[in-house]
Amino acid sequence: MLCPSSLIPFPYSNKKGGEKVSKKKESSSRKDEEKVSNNEHSSIRKDIAKIASAHQECIDRAYRIPIFLSTTTHLNDNQQQFLNRLILEIENALLFPRTLPLSESYPESILTDIRRLVSSSYGMLAVNLRRFKNQTVDVNAGPLPPSTPIWVGSVYSQVEPSMAFQFGLPLLLVREEDTDVNNGIWAGGIAPLNLFIVWHSETQTVDQFFNTAEWRSAFENWSAQVRNAFYIQTEPKFKYRCE
Repeated sequence: MLCPSSLIPFPYSNKKGGEKVSKKKESSSRKDEEKVSNNEHSSIRKDIAKIASAHQECIDRAYRIPIFLSTTTHLNDNQQQFLNRLILEIENALLFPRTLPLSESYPESILTDIRRLVSSSYGMLAVNLRRFKNQTVDVNAGPLPPSTPIWVGSVYSQVEPSMAFQFGLPLLLVREEDTDVNNGIWAGGIAPLNLFIVWHSETQTVDQFFNTAEWRSAFENWSAQVRNAFYIQTEPKFKYRCE
């Protein structure tokens, strides 16, 4: 038989153990709350960073004049490198390249899309890169031309610059060597020579082309014409003072 005094320590011991368990639960609960709070703050910080980045991108675009970059989406590695460098050159000149259907597209016919983009741009830089290698096997009349295969570009490299010229946009034409040599606006004598530059892709690296005086001179002249077009087109229709 146990004496009453021997029963005293047990309730005290259980109470102490209960306090320990309670403290552990409280500590675990605090850690969970802190973890949730940290996750929320981290998510908020990420959202703020995304908004700031998007805002900065809008600010950067606001300082750039929109131009129509006419090109194709079917490129080999060398052509893609050339186009990437060209876009960098355009952006460094504080111009904003727009192209169909990459940067924008409208739910209309292709010709309407081109016309809309032409009418909302202040210049065009057209790049005619090798797309198809064709060989003439027959003609409907006249002598058969040489059977040597020739490179042709995208059909839109004919359409888009022509529409831009009709609208009066400043033009700069860049052609990969031997592309559409005797075809459309890229044939000799059709476009003004000061608008025409050839990239010798087989013997000239991308860096070599963009470091040539021919490119730098033509590009600077064209960029100046684009800025002039922008200032002319954004003048008010009515002037309220005499000059």
